[in-house]
Amino acid sequence: MPDDHASKTRTYGFSTRMSHAGRAGTHVHGFVNPGVHRGSTVLFPNSAARRDGAKHRFEQFMTYGTQGGPTHYALEDVIAEIEGGTRAMILGTGLAAVAVPLMAWLKAGDHCLMPDSAYGPARNLCEGLLKGWGVETTYYDPTVDEAGMAALIRPNTRVVYTESPGSHTFEVQDIPAIARAAHARGCKVMMDNTWGIHHFMPFTHGVDVSIQALTKYVGGHSDVLLGSATVNSEEDWKVLRGAGSQLGQYASPDDCWLALRGVRTMNVRLKRQEASGIEVARWLSARPEVLRVMHPALPEHPQHDLWKRDFTGSCSLFGVVFQPRYAIEDVYRFIDALALFGIGASWGGFESLAIATTGNITRTAGSGDFGGPMARIHIGLEDPADLIADLEQGLARLTG
Repeated sequence: MPDDHASKTRTYGFSTRMSHAGRAGTHVHGFVNPGVHRGSTVLFPNSAARRDGAKHRFEQFMTYGTQGGPTHYALEDVIAEIEGGTRAMILGTGLAAVAVPLMAWLKAGDHCLMPDSAYGPARNLCEGLLKGWGVETTYYDPTVDEAGMAALIRPNTRVVYTESPGSHTFEVQDIPAIARAAHARGCKVMMDNTWGIHHFMPFTHGVDVSIQALTKYVGGHSDVLLGSATVNSEEDWKVLRGAGSQLGQYASPDDCWLALRGVRTMNVRLKRQEASGIEVARWLSARPEVLRVMHPALPEHPQHDLWKRDFTGSCSLFGVVFQPRYAIEDVYRFIDALALFGIGASWGGFESLAIATTGNITRTAGSGDFGGPMARIHIGLEDPADLIADLEQGLARLTG
């Protein structure tokens, strides 16, 4: 790898790229990590330089603080590298990373297709601001095939949104089939790829805009809020960047620096948490209290073959459906009894989490019958044997 790190070849392994991307070089005098560059005002040597700077609106060129700086640009380069795209925009939250692309490509009178399994705040955005601005959203069964998607697309459909797997119920979508149907009708395909970070390469499967909640695995320590939207063409970059600039979207350089630090160890954490997650999921799937475990890497998952075809691995988040004899109050009792699992909604950090999800799911496309009360489990970096022992004593509190 050249000392100036200018070469962006992807012949190196993922861990190597995550160790070197976004850095000045290995033979450059100075600290290993890039610094934190904070600022609002950007100074120019003369008026002509400032005037010419306006021509670089879509480049990594500092004209004002909201356009980003060296810390932002380093993280943007790393995220584009992870996603396999050309350009990435860093945003203040994962929800902002959902909102900016939708607002960029939708206008009054347009139609959007959203999976029935979508992240709750994304659905709220569609039913709130977008609806108020004259954008209609139709929710579709996430397991739709190519013909089914083609039938849903209207003349005014502009965006087909995907989330695979769904972040509560873990349906794996046939992204290539959906993308073929969407592109045949001129629609943009967007995907929340947070669960599949590193394990799913969106642009090789037909996605136009890939969305990440960097709060999760990139940050890795549950202490930063960030998101990203990545594209793979200059035309899409201009649309995305233009919308983000008009909306005044901006991410703190301090948070960008934390994300750069977190990404250096992300591959190690992903591997450990994937293995632990599968071990715990298999243990839970054999328990009599459990109807089924919603983990795409398990052979019994309904879309396991799709996952195996399109993904190179899995993450540490999955769902559990309890036997129908239990009530949601029993699930609360189970969760409250756990000693090593925090009760929290975010995930991707080093700590294990558990929440009841039955009351958090809105379904309108006939995809909401799961057979029993549900919980969502995130597996952290604790020893799996300790987590299993904790889950076992929690299951003993179920009484239905």
